[in-house]
Amino acid sequence: MSRLSVLKTYKLFIDGQFPRTESGRYVELKNKKGGTIANVSLASRKDVRNCVTAARAAFSGWSTKAAYNRGQILYRMAEILEGRRTQFMEELVVQGNDKKSATDEVQLSIDRLLYYAGWCDKYQQVFSSVNPVASSHFNFSVPEPTGVVTVIAPTDSGLIGLVSVFAPILAGGNTCVILASEKFPLSSITFAEVLVTADLPKGVVNIITGTSGELHTHLSSHMDVNAFVYCNGDKTQLKTVAENCSLNVKRFFRWQKNWKEEQSQNPYLIMDLQEIKTTWHPIEDIGIGGANY
Repeated sequence: MSRLSVLKTYKLFIDGQFPRTESGRYVELKNKKGGTIANVSLASRKDVRNCVTAARAAFSGWSTKAAYNRGQILYRMAEILEGRRTQFMEELVVQGNDKKSATDEVQLSIDRLLYYAGWCDKYQQVFSSVNPVASSHFNFSVPEPTGVVTVIAPTDSGLIGLVSVFAPILAGGNTCVILASEKFPLSSITFAEVLVTADLPKGVVNIITGTSGELHTHLSSHMDVNAFVYCNGDKTQLKTVAENCSLNVKRFFRWQKNWKEEQSQNPYLIMDLQEIKTTWHPIEDIGIGGANY
């Protein structure tokens, strides 16, 4: 008798846990030959709301964590991914990638995590400034994290697209909710297992699976979200999310790049999701030799 495979049901990743979708729905993911390779959850509006609640609760702790510590956690993700690279390569292959492409994608994802780990304690030095003013004040401008960011990840990439969008968000001290690739969703939920074991506080990253056609309105219209990042090319969705973001003046960005190119990684993606805080401090004369301090 031939043995029936035990297909894995890929759940959601919300608040550091792996719950089933509130809707109870799932879809069978097929390979190129039409065979079922896994069951993938279809998230609902309630799941999105749960994710945002978790991300908001985690924001204060993550945004105030030392930049050096955030870098350590991103570096730890790269270490774990390095150790599990074979598993991720096999998942990409079973979803339709060739072996070389899968190998390159996993290696590039590791390198990208290391790249942003290095920027965690440097971007503030690069982008902060001491401003000249025509009064007896010190004037400083420094970047601070925006808050909760919702993301529709690139649909044509299973792993490198996911890593490329959440790494700069985390490096800048933000928390996020990510709708994984519809075409290659398996690597996204498996990567959540990396997040759990990398000392990342719960709620900082939340990953759901489903269709952008259903969820793009919920991700972009939630009133407790501070920024929205759209990584695909559907013009109808693009118009809708831009209008929704205007409802509470969310920051809206369209990141559409070839994520496998080196030029797609840069600290300006970190700065897209930063607010600039300017502080004035008076220069006081304390009467020592007539000097101002």
